[in-house]
Amino acid sequence: MHSLDRGRIVITGGAGFIGSALVWALNMRGIDDILVVDRLDQSEKWKNLVPLRYRDYADASDFESGILNRPAAFGNVRAVLHLGACSSTTETDTAFLMRNNYEYTKNVAQWAIEQGIRFVYASSAATYGGLERDLRDDSELDSLRPLNMYAYSKHRFDLYARDNGWLNRITGLKYFNVFGPNEQHKGEMRSLVDKAFHQIQETGSIRLFKSYRSEYRDGEQRRDFLYVKDATAMTLHLAEREAYGLYNVGSGQAHTWLELVRPIFRSLRAPERIEFIDMPAELRDKYQYCTCATIERLRATGYDRTVTSIDRAVDDYVSNYLLPGRGLDPAQAETCAALNRSA
Repeated sequence: MHSLDRGRIVITGGAGFIGSALVWALNMRGIDDILVVDRLDQSEKWKNLVPLRYRDYADASDFESGILNRPAAFGNVRAVLHLGACSSTTETDTAFLMRNNYEYTKNVAQWAIEQGIRFVYASSAATYGGLERDLRDDSELDSLRPLNMYAYSKHRFDLYARDNGWLNRITGLKYFNVFGPNEQHKGEMRSLVDKAFHQIQETGSIRLFKSYRSEYRDGEQRRDFLYVKDATAMTLHLAEREAYGLYNVGSGQAHTWLELVRPIFRSLRAPERIEFIDMPAELRDKYQYCTCATIERLRATGYDRTVTSIDRAVDDYVSNYLLPGRGLDPAQAETCAALNRSA
């Protein structure tokens, strides 16, 4: 076991979506000896940090320089949860992605291994490329063919970690379609729940892509959607276990886009209006019609919590975060719990 309450925890990307949710989840356990590492750019992700408790903040470049030149500069670090990366699947600057997602991760991982620090990092389900079934976290890595540069930068580190014998000492997490509070700063990379909520508020309807395969009707393309609160619970569970290698972080179920968006209308008590629009031609050959994580290896580590149902997750997100316009806040935990009980 790796206890997370005996030493400092470094969370890179700690102002971002899953990173800030991890700070929140640790705060809910009474843990605040946390070093948040990030690059606070012109987005408003800094707002995610306002209600959270953490001991210190470091710019990502300063942190990298510190661990390379003064390995003990950041005190008694117990664990590193490395979520810092450019997560845009449309980013085309390949040099930037390799420097930010690959080289940076190599440096942080090597430092953690040499210092005997628990290292958990975000890989991505995008590394599976165009596969639509049998998305297994024990797949042969050389068989995978990522479809975009973001996915390749993640896959490249998985390969490097394997080739250097690191995967028996560190843990990589292949996150599937995570959604929930604290994602508003992500722009076009926000989940459909966030986008659809605002579409309904502005127009009263939601737009979804048409299907171009006969076996899938419009809106019945499927994804493995996972609420961010479940993603953080799975992440911290694996961080505390002697669980090494690559793990899928998903629900283990495939839901349709319609199953995802219909609870939004119900939460808003609004009439259901869904419009199907043409998919851009450049996406049609790369579009995945079904993704679903296999999570047997996660379950084998002792993770036995029930994954939040899609209806409950969407309602919690809409009712407790999107409608009141707030993010994850440890001080709001009791209020949110009461709202969930009364829903």
